[in-house]
Amino acid sequence: MDSKYNHEQFEQDIYKRWESDGVFNPDTQKNIDSSKEPFSIILPPPNANDPLHAGHALFVVQDILIRYKKLQGHKVLWLPGTDHAGIETQFVFEKKLKEKGQSRFDFDRETLYKMIFDYVKENGQIAVEQLKRLGYMCDWSRLRFTLDPDHITRIYAVFNKLHADNLLYRDEKIVNYCTHCGTGFSNLEIDYKTVEGKLWTINYGPLQVATTRPETMLGDTAVAVHPDDARYQSLIGTKIKLPLTSREIPIIGDTEIDPAFGTGAVKVTPSHSPVDYDIAKRHNLEFIRIFNYDGKSNQNVPSSYQDLFPKQLRNKVLEDLTSQLLLISEKPHTHEVGHCYRCGNIIEPITSAQWFIKMDTLAKEAKKVVDDGQIKFFPDRFKETYDEWMANIRDWPISRQIVWGHRIPVWYNLDETPTIRINFINNKKETINDTWQNLKDKYSLLEISSGLQNLLAPKEATYYLSPELATKHSVNILQETDTFDTWFSSGQWAYSTLGWDAAGNHSPDFKTFYPSSVMDTMWDILFFWVARMIMLSVYATGQIPFKTVHLHSRVVDKFGKKMSKSKGNVIEPIAVANTYGADALRLALVIGVAPASDISLSDDKIRSQRNFVNKLWNASRFIKLSLEKYQTYPQEINMQNLNSEDKEILQKTDDIIKNTEKYLNQYHFGQASSDLYQFFWHDFCDVYIESVKTRDANVAPVLLHVLKTSLLLLHPFIPFVTEAVYTEMFSPTDLLINQQWPKLSSV
Repeated sequence: MDSKYNHEQFEQDIYKRWESDGVFNPDTQKNIDSSKEPFSIILPPPNANDPLHAGHALFVVQDILIRYKKLQGHKVLWLPGTDHAGIETQFVFEKKLKEKGQSRFDFDRETLYKMIFDYVKENGQIAVEQLKRLGYMCDWSRLRFTLDPDHITRIYAVFNKLHADNLLYRDEKIVNYCTHCGTGFSNLEIDYKTVEGKLWTINYGPLQVATTRPETMLGDTAVAVHPDDARYQSLIGTKIKLPLTSREIPIIGDTEIDPAFGTGAVKVTPSHSPVDYDIAKRHNLEFIRIFNYDGKSNQNVPSSYQDLFPKQLRNKVLEDLTSQLLLISEKPHTHEVGHCYRCGNIIEPITSAQWFIKMDTLAKEAKKVVDDGQIKFFPDRFKETYDEWMANIRDWPISRQIVWGHRIPVWYNLDETPTIRINFINNKKETINDTWQNLKDKYSLLEISSGLQNLLAPKEATYYLSPELATKHSVNILQETDTFDTWFSSGQWAYSTLGWDAAGNHSPDFKTFYPSSVMDTMWDILFFWVARMIMLSVYATGQIPFKTVHLHSRVVDKFGKKMSKSKGNVIEPIAVANTYGADALRLALVIGVAPASDISLSDDKIRSQRNFVNKLWNASRFIKLSLEKYQTYPQEINMQNLNSEDKEILQKTDDIIKNTEKYLNQYHFGQASSDLYQFFWHDFCDVYIESVKTRDANVAPVLLHVLKTSLLLLHPFIPFVTEAVYTEMFSPTDLLINQQWPKLSSV
């Protein structure tokens, strides 16, 4: 053995040997105990085109579990995959187009989709190779992608099942719309930021209205007051003229109005406020959408206010209110404003026809399997969060107005829906092909400029779930241009990846490994992903998707701050692995960390764990040199040759075996690794090895027993150095990962 451990010499060669030996594939696994249940984990799929970040490095938790269970003799499968990542990938690709002076509007739909697909395909192996670099024991022969044909077939089957069970519908509702990204988002995908804005008070005739968005007053369809507010009771049921327009609107009473806010009277703009939308539904008010989906004001406002962005419209409205002496006051006002989580622009609440899933039934069943104990949460405090979300769940908008993703399998009959609209969002008319031009001429399609086609069908549009059904009624059909929300696709990941079949012809993997054993992810996507997997899996398969939800920690910098590129405090896991070794990074991510707490990661902490890796190598090298000095030595431990120090270290070895098993079974990875660190460095190296330096060859079997046990116990945490030492010390032909978990010495 060399005098110093060099991770560059071993890590990549060892990984290649694992792959060639088939240790990742359960079909070729060598140490299976048939009496034990199979153990499986589905890897949360990283974005196919993005490099790993520090959060992905925490997949080490899953690797620890997989290696631990494999050493125990379970048939194990860690199934990997990558995510097409919908809006995130399209957003990244659009930034690259911008660098070339281009945009998504320069291309028709098919061309843009192919360009993004080629980009993802070109970069798709980045994440896979980086996962390998960190030593993850995934079965790469089963690698999945969210745009695989089999996965598409399965999510379409569930879409059709939801439709058949009356759990799917299309309606025009208020959605969170980003006019920059050109798509709607669910409530969970909005970043609410505290903004220093203003509160304007406007004269509406018999009363004054306070608002933070004066520009939307052009879409007002009522003024609302609390029915018990004595100031306005006599006005309820009357009508007033809406300032700056020729329209009359009613004054209504609604108990949701806070009499203490502003003047106690609020404008109601149903098409541009979620709160106002609900009020309008309760009072059967008119809906007037004043912004188009490109962010500009439309023909529903007076001509002098048309074709303006919200800020421009606000300035124009305030200018006219001031000149007409209708602006009463303007005061500073701090409030929460929704921003797009991708591009950072302000979200525009807007009514739009979207596809929704009814969530009440799905949520009820998903809550039941958790309440019944079929699925357990660790830490268990997250069950309370889960229950709260399920109790307050709203219908899920699953359609996104983007090109990249699974196009919704719905076809519209244009003859039965002549008012259908299509957006051509560009000025390059030469990009319109003859088919689209003919549609424009025949069906009086509205809002056409040119370029990227985006269907805007009304909620009453006649649709069919296959082109064959649609063409039975007309040859003039058009597929929905919306794509599925990425979470609708990945929400079916747990069963689709294992080969679930809608007709019941499930694959052998599904029969063996479903439901999977553990779903490990970070707590911030508990509802985004985990809850939706539970809901959709129970609905589609009739079974839970996994038995345990383990919510791991969050990586922060040494000051406890969340890592971000803008702050310049990001630690790139591959760069760290190349510098200090993957083992050092892996151990730094778990040692001493309490469950679901923040992990403070710094160079100092990683260097400290590299020192431990070197300590393991150096101690093993010392033992090897000692054995060579003895030349011959006993192969088995002889009770007659043991002194008190031998018995003490053997007892501590038994204790660390039991404690490691206990803590790993309880998902206390921080405690398990800390105890192993202390045992090996202090009890074994500092105390025992120091005490036996002058002993004879009878000490050899104890040294070898403790060392081999330590290698097995540490292997799930630091697999490369333990494999390297095992090869040097015990067998150059066998692999440590193919051995059995250590048993108690009974000494």
